Amino acid sequence: MKKKKLTTAGGRPYFEFENSMTVGNRGPILLQDYFLHEDMAHFNRERIPERVVHAKGTGAFGTFTVTHDITRYTKAKLFSEIGKQTGMFARFSLVGGEKGSADSERDPRGFALKFYTEDGNWDLVGNNTPVFFIKDPKKFSHFIHTQKRDPKTNCKSPTMMWDFWSLNPESLHQVMILMSDRGTPFSYRNMNGFGSHTFSLLDKDNARVWVKFHFVTGQGIKNFNGQEAGEMRGTDPDHAQRDLVEAIGRKDFPKWALKIQVMTNEQAKAFPWNPFDVTKVWGHQEFPLIDVGTMELNEIPENYFRDVEQAAFAPANVVNGIGYSPDKMLQGRLLSYPDAHRYRLGVNYEQIPVNKCPYAVTNYQRDGLMQTSDNGGAEPNYRPNSFDEIVADESYKEPAMELGSYLADWFDRNENDNDHYSQPGMLYRKAMNEQDRKNLASNIVSSMKGISGEKKEEIIQRQLCHFFRVDIQLGMAIAAALGLSTKEMETEHLRHNIHQ
Repeated sequence: MKKKKLTTAGGRPYFEFENSMTVGNRGPILLQDYFLHEDMAHFNRERIPERVVHAKGTGAFGTFTVTHDITRYTKAKLFSEIGKQTGMFARFSLVGGEKGSADSERDPRGFALKFYTEDGNWDLVGNNTPVFFIKDPKKFSHFIHTQKRDPKTNCKSPTMMWDFWSLNPESLHQVMILMSDRGTPFSYRNMNGFGSHTFSLLDKDNARVWVKFHFVTGQGIKNFNGQEAGEMRGTDPDHAQRDLVEAIGRKDFPKWALKIQVMTNEQAKAFPWNPFDVTKVWGHQEFPLIDVGTMELNEIPENYFRDVEQAAFAPANVVNGIGYSPDKMLQGRLLSYPDAHRYRLGVNYEQIPVNKCPYAVTNYQRDGLMQTSDNGGAEPNYRPNSFDEIVADESYKEPAMELGSYLADWFDRNENDNDHYSQPGMLYRKAMNEQDRKNLASNIVSSMKGISGEKKEEIIQRQLCHFFRVDIQLGMAIAAALGLSTKEMETEHLRHNIHQ
């Protein structure tokens, strides 16, 4: 291996690495020992701000291969022909925990994908669940605060969590998934991924359909139960990180099958719930999964910080043939995600190699912290101008989106859309087996026993009313395990229903 010279950051070869320059053998250090100060100054700045959510994660590079033709739905070039391959990067993460959290914590898992297409980068930024806790972005920061630390004690607080959830029954669907064993996946390789939101697909004639993206693990679903997850937190807090690195290292490359659900605009109008509500799912019987392709992860980054820590995903990054929808949570994320990256990484974060589009990028954005491109060279930094030959290609124009109202106002997100119980009930009765239901109740009870303070009884009673409305057997099982009178709870449940 060819030897390389030790240098300063500016490239000056440097020899005295281990000893500082001093006045005599035992004297004070001189200010002119620049390398010492450069090294320490860089060390003091090694930690960039931690992600507010999805702080701890792991990632890998890979490829996406088209296996089925969906060009009838979309003109997106990465789906243009069977066998086409597109390079990509994936990052999996905990949602609420800090960077030092244990990988087996009860928490949703982030499932963020970046596809390097010839029409720009496509970022699909979802979770390992098809739904989310809330359906309006104004509640997002408040919800995340409840998953973090109590401002007084600086400890995690079940009281904060259950207080928020009990006051927002729209969260029930996601809460029941989180409190099941799906809330503690065995590894990132053994979980499905979802775009969660409703997006749109546009075909060559710009006809639009609504779509949901599903990534089905080829390794099979595998979860910890509550006890196993707790034991793993003490045994190996980096279990999921290690699992992915070691699997790829032994060439056991994990794979996921991309499938989509498609809904026409006519079907959307007739759907019993708001099809753009991220707290709801589309039934597979009415909207079956359609095969698209296979994602394989086959390369661990050589440097974790460079690629995983600096990876920046934004649902705003779609490509020609894929579009947005009126999903309120999606709309809120379109601006907030890029803004978070500009705060953490700087305005030129998309020039960082892991985020950089490998194809031509042409615009009039200039300057800013950490500008590492040619900065536009001598070309004009304004438009229109008489000098460059940059054109706006009309073939990429997106058609108008039909909206249901011309009124701009603050609409109650639950107006005529307050059925928060039917889908969680179907999840409990149809998607879960008997052991799943027992584990769900046990995990809920374990968490709710941590509720404390003067509002304890109020929060517990309020949340139990929600569980009774999901399924009376679930409510009774939780109430009994919490030491409450099931007869009293049934009466409260009936009273609550009468007043609805």
